Amino acid sequence: MQAQVSPQAWHFSWQLLQPDKVPEIQYFGASALHIKISRYWSDIPTDQYESLKAQLFTQITHFASGSKIVLTRLCVALASLALSMMPDAWPCAVADMVRLFQAEDSPVDGQGRCLALLELLTVLPEEFQTSRLPQYRKGLVRASLAVECGAVFPLLEQLLQQPSSPSCVRQKVLKCFSSWVQLEVPLQDCEALIQAAFAALQDSELFDSSVEAIVNAISQPDAQRYVNTLLKLIPLVLGLQDQLRQAVQNGDMETSHGICRIAVALGENHSRALLDQVEHWQSFLALVNMIMFCTGIPGHYPVNETTSSLTLTFWYTLQDDILSFEAEKQAVYQQVYRPVYFQLVDVLLHKAQFPSDEEYGFWSSDEKEQFRIYRVDISDTLMYVYEMLGAELLSNLYDKLGRLLTSSEEPYSWQHTEALLYGFQSIAETIDVNYSDVVPGLIGLIPRISISNVQLADTVMFTIGALSEWLADHPVMINSVLPLVLHALGNPELSVSSVSTLKKICRECKYDLPPYAANIVAVSQDVLMKQIHKTSQCMWLMQALGFLLSALQVEEILKNLHSLISPYIQQLEKLAEEIPNPSNKLAIVHILGLLSNLFTTLDVSHHEDEHEGPELRKLPVPQGPNPVVVVLQQVFQLIQKVLSKWLNDAQVVEAVCAIFEKSVKTLLDDFAPMVPQLCEMLGRMYSTIPQASALDLTRQLVHIFAHEPAHFPPIEALFLLVTSVTLTLFQQGPRDHPDIVDSFMQLLAQALKRKPDLFLCEQLDVKAVFQCAVLALKFPEAPTVKASCGFFAIGGQASRSLMDCFADILFALNKHCFSLLSMWIKEALQPPGFPSARLSPEQKDTFSQQILRERVNKRRVKEMVKEFTLLCRGLHGTDYTADY
Repeated sequence: MQAQVSPQAWHFSWQLLQPDKVPEIQYFGASALHIKISRYWSDIPTDQYESLKAQLFTQITHFASGSKIVLTRLCVALASLALSMMPDAWPCAVADMVRLFQAEDSPVDGQGRCLALLELLTVLPEEFQTSRLPQYRKGLVRASLAVECGAVFPLLEQLLQQPSSPSCVRQKVLKCFSSWVQLEVPLQDCEALIQAAFAALQDSELFDSSVEAIVNAISQPDAQRYVNTLLKLIPLVLGLQDQLRQAVQNGDMETSHGICRIAVALGENHSRALLDQVEHWQSFLALVNMIMFCTGIPGHYPVNETTSSLTLTFWYTLQDDILSFEAEKQAVYQQVYRPVYFQLVDVLLHKAQFPSDEEYGFWSSDEKEQFRIYRVDISDTLMYVYEMLGAELLSNLYDKLGRLLTSSEEPYSWQHTEALLYGFQSIAETIDVNYSDVVPGLIGLIPRISISNVQLADTVMFTIGALSEWLADHPVMINSVLPLVLHALGNPELSVSSVSTLKKICRECKYDLPPYAANIVAVSQDVLMKQIHKTSQCMWLMQALGFLLSALQVEEILKNLHSLISPYIQQLEKLAEEIPNPSNKLAIVHILGLLSNLFTTLDVSHHEDEHEGPELRKLPVPQGPNPVVVVLQQVFQLIQKVLSKWLNDAQVVEAVCAIFEKSVKTLLDDFAPMVPQLCEMLGRMYSTIPQASALDLTRQLVHIFAHEPAHFPPIEALFLLVTSVTLTLFQQGPRDHPDIVDSFMQLLAQALKRKPDLFLCEQLDVKAVFQCAVLALKFPEAPTVKASCGFFAIGGQASRSLMDCFADILFALNKHCFSLLSMWIKEALQPPGFPSARLSPEQKDTFSQQILRERVNKRRVKEMVKEFTLLCRGLHGTDYTADY
């Protein structure tokens, strides 16, 4: 890399291109030339442009019959030279290229010259797209290339239509055309070439290149202005239907995929422009039907076909365009397209069906995962289509399901039932179906489904989950589906669906569940004891029980908590006696996790308004102490005992802190009775072995309780203690503890925001704290630096990068202590070579003046800091800048 950007590269690159070198070395030489021309153009004196151009032409002619990879690199280098010289220093660059390569006096044969010219013409627009030209130059060069297109297209047409052109030349022509259309060439100028590309689709060797060229030409944003050309393309696309059907029949996935891409490109990019041509509505409808055929292409995705997924976005676009018309036109199109969209629903549900159990058994895990994602895409499409079809869509699905489940004539396949339910679930998950008159019927049908299969059972569960809000408004129906959910909890294969559905029901319907609470708790306890579910589902189940218990009377809650938690407490007591080892650690972390998930949702106080933010104070519970606090006080000694043995294990400490952190977040003020003993425990923990999770919990306590006089003393004592321990850690060398430094900085920032009095205490060494934060700014870990910047620039927004964080600090200093900053910045930048040997005294001076002038616009300060950083690193004006 250093060699390629060095001044010597101008000399050695030509030597490396000598004929006696191997292609890899020649490639390096050509690459070095490209880098020098594209990045260091200003190094080249204007009087050397012509000789450089001539040398490159000579090399390209030489390599026309040599190594292809070297030829391409040289073409890219010449393209870069042309872009830098256009339009003034080399006005007719493209026409010159064509003329030079067509000269008969060349030693290279005609085909070699032709392919070299096509390679050069292909890379020219590509190099333009990725070039680092300044914006004003880019506009000039684009305009110049648009004119030069007149020298390229006639040549391409001639080569494509000439019967004597060999296949390799035609292929290159199509690639070259594909490259040029991305410069937004007017679509009407491409007409002849597009038609030639359609004709080339019949040639299997040219098929892929033709598809690429047609799709690129149709998809350019500017194309929609040329409606007449677009209308001429519709019959060409429709003319591919026989080839498409033939490909589907023969199982030729590549051909069907390519033709589908063309149809979708025309429909998706130009549906609005084509719908506007009302008199041509029938030909556009024919295109829509062709895309429908592609959506419903036979076979199972992704094993027998990969085409149908390409079409889904088209249906969104078409619907958006229809619904964007004024009322009268929209009504006309609704009449035409509602039946099409009902047909689409049938097609999508058919495509969403699982294959036979036997066939599915042969699928790889990767294919099953792709199919799952495909079904999610179908689900999203159905949800979107609901906007067009409305309640009639639900009635339609319900009627089909009803007929299927009540028909005595033919045995129905579980796949068909599952797909219809899946359609229902897709809509009910996101659309408010509370007004729908078919949901009661659906809830009535669900118990009639004979469930013989895991996939069907899963979808039944998820459908019930999707209807949980409806059940909350119609509690009388809970009893008809709850037994199904509780029964499914015992099946490990239905773990995710049954637990997540129970959690949704407990969250949405908790005030209607007391009559069923005993049963739900008993079944849940049973499956937890039998260890049917994996860890994450056990945690969800505990959250479900937390929601459920929240709606009961306090005595009932305590009774249920006792029976639910006692077995775990006994287990924990036993584990607390054992010598620490990896297996009992897992058990401890699991039990602590269950408790913290239960306490995350067990919330007996009612919010004044469910939609308020987390800052909201809650109404006090009238019936005495909070059940969570009662339980926490009962197990507090035990937790301390566990901690005493596991203090040096970050995972166990984290799990203990999580219990209290979740409880504090849920209970807010109700947690108050626990504050003194928790502060004392945290202090002991942190003094023995500092852990980041203890600091995070301290931050939570500061956030919620520090401003209340009654709680200030224990919180102040804890704050002083953890600060003093952390300062000692800094003296010993904090480099190995970036997580602790990160959490400490966040704690300091929270304390400054919430209760600045904490910093006024005599026992706190504020200077030492400040020094630690400065040290933390030098850490290589991004989150740690960001947290330190947050402490210095209190209120600083979350920034895009670390440089933005540093800019926040400079901005805050400039705003609040301008006169001091002007002295500090001068002093700081005085030493030669600081902050970088690459900076001149003038550049440092300019930077400090810019910073001191800008006290209002934070964005400008960020830009200045970014520019200065690039100068320090020697990256200003290089490729890197664009990605910075």
